[in-house]
Amino acid sequence: MPDNNNLYSKLGVSSKKEDVHKAIEKLDKGLFPGAFCKIMPFDIYGRPEFCSIFHADGAGTKSSLAYMYYRETGDISLFKGIVRDAMVMNIDDLLCVGATGNIYFSNNLGRNRKFIKGDIVATIIQEYYAYSERLTSLGLPVTICGGETADIGDLVKTLVVDASAFTIMKKENVIDASNIRTDDVIVGLASFGKASYENEYNSGIGSNGLTLARHGTLSHEYNKKYPECYDQNLDEKFVFYGKHKLTDIIDEINLSIGKALLSPTRTYAPVIIEILKNYRKDIHGIIHNTGGGQTKILNFGNGIKYIKNNLFMIPKIFEIIQKSSEINWKEMYSVFNMGHRMELLCNESIAQEIIQIAKKFNIDSRIIGHCETSPIKGKNVLEIKSEFGTFNYD
Repeated sequence: MPDNNNLYSKLGVSSKKEDVHKAIEKLDKGLFPGAFCKIMPFDIYGRPEFCSIFHADGAGTKSSLAYMYYRETGDISLFKGIVRDAMVMNIDDLLCVGATGNIYFSNNLGRNRKFIKGDIVATIIQEYYAYSERLTSLGLPVTICGGETADIGDLVKTLVVDASAFTIMKKENVIDASNIRTDDVIVGLASFGKASYENEYNSGIGSNGLTLARHGTLSHEYNKKYPECYDQNLDEKFVFYGKHKLTDIIDEINLSIGKALLSPTRTYAPVIIEILKNYRKDIHGIIHNTGGGQTKILNFGNGIKYIKNNLFMIPKIFEIIQKSSEINWKEMYSVFNMGHRMELLCNESIAQEIIQIAKKFNIDSRIIGHCETSPIKGKNVLEIKSEFGTFNYD
């Protein structure tokens, strides 16, 4: 068993992406520097009251896991979930700035043609269109505008599933997270369960931390079986060193390990749309717990001490990942969403109304914490009081 300190880094991944942030620190931050997404001050039609948002994200190494599961079971439908991951990672970021209008998507698929055949490509492309229709039916108009499929086997071992999104919105409707206040509460929307608009139980995994989840959870037998599914530069002791097979069943949620890890990232679009219809001016910030997991919030607001002391009981999949990988709990909270993937910061007076809106969609919600003044002037800090201990981050 490998040393479990800073394990994510030893797998070649950074949850905070410090080098990336350093590379862009001197670049223009857009019209609202404190917002969750970069917002450009112009509109393609030249209307001064509008702004534009162009965003990009993807399914990450979850696509490699879908490939493994397909090879093990022949179930090609899992690639549909990867498309949803790529789209939702964009959509729910856009929701954080209040963008709920027409969204235009371009998809980008990079594949190794030796392993990713035409039937997989067809499944992926068709799902972009099918899921855009589904999102539109849920009240979020989405249009697919084409994309690119590149055969780049020299660079890609299996496949990369990415997407880019574009939308415009009125400047007055932008939710700017720099408005987060020291007396705000934090309302969390659960990442697990079965929302009214989902077809099956969602483990809550989302699309972050899958490198750790794959290697720390899955058995070393996959090391030699799927050499195309990991970085050959990794120390072998970090490669698929877990305790489970992809097809092992998790009795509590009636899903296999593979399907639990591949649960499509839940979109909160229907919930956020309804919340914003009623309380847009009262929401001071919306945070999508992606890279950095529960510590993502540190990137937003000014001089805030975030205290999360009423978290959801962690979903079963995270318990399995931790037990199998033996990663410490403090790092778990900095890599995974750990039970809620969307946070709304607002005055406590409207928190119960937000919770009731989420309940209408069969999504659990609660006040998971609150804000105070940071003890370090001008610097955000975070205290997580969990069932496994108290952890501090800055």
